Amino acid sequence: MMLLLKIAFRNVLRNARRSLMTMSTVAIGFMAITLFGEFMAYITIGFQTGTVERSGHLSVFRTGYFDFGAGNPAAYGISDYSSVIGLIKSDPELSQRLAVVTPTVTLFGIAGNFDIDASKTFFGLGVVPSDRDRMLQWDEYGLMGDRPPQRSGLHDDMDTQGVVGVGLARILGLCQALDVADCKTPPKPAAAKVSAADSPPAVDLAELASRDVDPSARPKDGARIDLLAATAGGAPNVMALTVTKAERQGVKELDDNFVAMHLQLAQQLLYGRGEHKAVAIVLQLQRSEDMALVRTRLNALFHDKGLDLEVRDFTELQPQYNQIIGLFGAIFSFIAIVMGMIVLFTVVNTMSMSVMERTDEIGTARAMGVRRQGIRRQFLLEGWFLGAFGASAGLFLADVAAFGVNRCGWTWTPPGQSAAIPFRLLTSGVAPMIAAVWLGLVLIATIASLVPANRAARMAVVDALRHV
Repeated sequence: MMLLLKIAFRNVLRNARRSLMTMSTVAIGFMAITLFGEFMAYITIGFQTGTVERSGHLSVFRTGYFDFGAGNPAAYGISDYSSVIGLIKSDPELSQRLAVVTPTVTLFGIAGNFDIDASKTFFGLGVVPSDRDRMLQWDEYGLMGDRPPQRSGLHDDMDTQGVVGVGLARILGLCQALDVADCKTPPKPAAAKVSAADSPPAVDLAELASRDVDPSARPKDGARIDLLAATAGGAPNVMALTVTKAERQGVKELDDNFVAMHLQLAQQLLYGRGEHKAVAIVLQLQRSEDMALVRTRLNALFHDKGLDLEVRDFTELQPQYNQIIGLFGAIFSFIAIVMGMIVLFTVVNTMSMSVMERTDEIGTARAMGVRRQGIRRQFLLEGWFLGAFGASAGLFLADVAAFGVNRCGWTWTPPGQSAAIPFRLLTSGVAPMIAAVWLGLVLIATIASLVPANRAARMAVVDALRHV
């Protein structure tokens, strides 16, 4: 066997230029697949980190909310949610795996800045500010690096403050008050001439706000807006909110509607004087790998306690997550197939030329007693050498390229995000992918040499000896 390996190795070096071109093709194919795979791995964990920071790993809802509650969140509130949170935190199987357990409230309504007669429907999110800040620090994969920690812009002791999307700030004319860059001021609309007889009675939201809110309790600093929502009983409810800052949300529809506020203010808007409930209980885990185990344990715990609750993970609440990951997976597969086909035909061409040039050599070897299987094995080993050397060279080139890319300082804005992040390639934790690409290309090169090897093995000895 060692003699066969030595002969195959020398035959690869016989025509060094052709072998070098073939190995270069394999190396470039390996580098292309590996670099995109490392980029895809970075995108995957980065997208997962951003999603988990905002919405946690798991969310607990009252049964039916996921299917029907979006249109009427007040009807699917979780009563006595503090006891449910205590039950989750005290479970010995869950306590060591939890990072944050916090209640949230989602609601819909109308936001108005009646100083300029502007209003807009809004999507509101009520959170516990300290819990929200802790969630934003989740960094299982160490992507945060030297970046400053993110903050929600809310405070536990200031329940009248909130944060809005830049689009909503623009629509409500808050850009100047909040010092938002690249934010246009809305033009003043021309007054419409409508006769009093044709004008329907209008609901003055500013008047409702003045009725429901004590003037002495109104915030005097910052940009103020009024929020109108319907309580669980169907009555209109208006609260004043001081907007401390505007944040870009990455998706225009959300940016034009988003309002984040203190949990207590959201509960007051949604439930009024009734029982203040939580629409969801969000769980952020220490490790994403524990998500399936924690979900199973929660379902068992709720079943044992007779609680009418259901558990959903972030991939169900954010369906675009799987869609984006699937898109990158399809692109990776396409690139891998294209590169594999290029390597396949390159090796077939190289080995076919080698067989043609060595016809008399093959005839001599067969005349000396070398069996057909020996001839076939020799050419297969040559194909294996071409694939192995090329893939190994591609591994080195990919490491050098990744090192350069990670230190060049490039940035880009991923889908669903508003801020630019470093453009990086993930070089740790991708060893299985690199090993699979290496083995795949070597296998393709070996299989590609099978057709020329079979042709060489089937040559008639007499015809091969008299070949000129």
